[in-house]
Amino acid sequence: MIEIPTDLPAELVPLSWLIGVWEGTGVLDYAIGDDHTEREFGQRIGFSHDGQNYLAYSSTAWLLDSDRTPLAAESGYWRLSRTLIEGDAGPGMLPGVGPRPFGTAQSVEALRASHGGFDIDVSIVHPNGVSELYIGRVNGPRIDLATDAVVRTAGAKEYTAATRLYGLVENHLLWAWDIAALGQELRTHASARLAKAE
Repeated sequence: MIEIPTDLPAELVPLSWLIGVWEGTGVLDYAIGDDHTEREFGQRIGFSHDGQNYLAYSSTAWLLDSDRTPLAAESGYWRLSRTLIEGDAGPGMLPGVGPRPFGTAQSVEALRASHGGFDIDVSIVHPNGVSELYIGRVNGPRIDLATDAVVRTAGAKEYTAATRLYGLVENHLLWAWDIAALGQELRTHASARLAKAE
């Protein structure tokens, strides 16, 4: 059952099923030419909000070996896709001017897209010099994302595109992540099944 926090901004209700801390295991499965990597990993994901119109996201993953070897970390922000107006904060630290937009469930309904769900923007940053901007949609307890842009530092490994799928199935967060990297076309990379921990 999805519980919606009473202090949740109306704009976040379509994403509310993500809120909390999720833990579980997954499989890394990626081929580069004749080399094939397949490993199991553990993961902890958190989605939270501070009263603004976005969810803060963080993830850490580790190999399921005796040393619990760190595998990956990422953080970012998830929000409904819409044009920001005077009542929204930014850019930088500039406060919003005037009433805060989309403060009621009825006003958020105006953002519903023709596909029946809501368009979303997701920005994710990795400590290895890669930043991803995803566009996608949330439709009930399912999210589909595809990169609109991938930005890399000069020293980062080649990484050009990705898709991600998230879903709430039998009270578990399931996700799959396909990437185009290291000279490979978009292909299966990793997936996991996580249970609500907090």
